[in-house]
Amino acid sequence: MILSFIFFMILFLGGIYLMGLAQTLEDFQAIIFCGGLLLTTLSLAFMMRQGGTATKRSNNWAGKATD
Repeated sequence: MILSFIFFMILFLGGIYLMGLAQTLEDFQAIIFCGGLLLTTLSLAFMMRQGGTATKRSNNWAGKATD
């Protein structure tokens, strides 16, 4: 769990860095910005998808009520 958090935090910060870097470049600004946006979105999506016991949401998608 901790290693996946560190991995996805690196993806998240790397995506933000790419979005900021795109503002200073002369060529390929849109491609680099979209790549940073994609990295940021994927890192957030994977972190929200991770199952855990802290939120007690293991059966939430099945329609069962949580405790």
